[in-house]
Amino acid sequence: MSQKLRQDISIGSTIQRLRNASGLTQEQVVAQLEIMGCSMSRSAYSQIELGTYNIRISELIVLHQIFGVDYADFFSDLP
Repeated sequence: MSQKLRQDISIGSTIQRLRNASGLTQEQVVAQLEIMGCSMSRSAYSQIELGTYNIRISELIVLHQIFGVDYADFFSDLP
């Protein structure tokens, strides 16, 4: 069973900001996710950024590696 973040915690806008700061497109992030063994469509990734998809912890770990940021950076915009 894959663990997911609670639905009421949305880090989508932060993930979008981190992706933009990395200079990557959604397609490039999805390609890197695939290379790192995390299969995801661009549509599903887009839903993560929109906050309508419950991101799996395993996906967060791979995004952490792709963006090269601290885990705390994913939660920096939370109230």
